[in-house]
Amino acid sequence: MAKVVQFIKESYEEMTQKVTWPTWGELQNSAVLVLVASFIIALVVFAMDKGSTFVLDTFYKSLSN
Repeated sequence: MAKVVQFIKESYEEMTQKVTWPTWGELQNSAVLVLVASFIIALVVFAMDKGSTFVLDTFYKSLSN
């Protein structure tokens, strides 16, 4: 049990004294970057889905004729 308490104390000390936390502005910039990247990736996945649906529909229609 003593090791657990020591671990918690050391973890708290590290989080409060040794970690460099980002500023509010850095957090906002990172959040905007993540949102933009997520939107771009979603658009790429959407385009790939629509493209593959079109190709497969065209292929299956050509087989049924």
